[in-house]
Amino acid sequence: VQLQASGGGLVQAGGSLRLSCAASGRTFSSYAMGWFRQAPGKEREFVAAISWGGSRTYYADSVKGRFTISRDNAKNAVYLQMNSLKPEDTAVYYCAAFKRVGSYQGSRSATDFGSWGQGTQVTVSS
Repeated sequence: VQLQASGGGLVQAGGSLRLSCAASGRTFSSYAMGWFRQAPGKEREFVAAISWGGSRTYYADSVKGRFTISRDNAKNAVYLQMNSLKPEDTAVYYCAAFKRVGSYQGSRSATDFGSWGQGTQVTVSS
């Protein structure tokens, strides 16, 4: 699976953005997908993940209630709707695919994900 994230930009605090991740490859629908982010000088951190069928979602505590992950397997795409953005959400956002088919149990470790896309910058001004 090859991934390309898009949709980032500059937004004021309290605003919204919708990130998209386009996937190529016939097996996209077999994999759980995740969003991670990395701010300058910080480790890459888990943001959200969704099971291969979309029935289960997982969120970092810092974004729960503000962000929503979804996917459209017919379009080979996964999305991250981000509302009520805060300056601390500023980071490069990456989408990634869980490394194993169909066995995702909510791991939040970046080492369990692969096929990292290029990333898209999100900047939230105060």
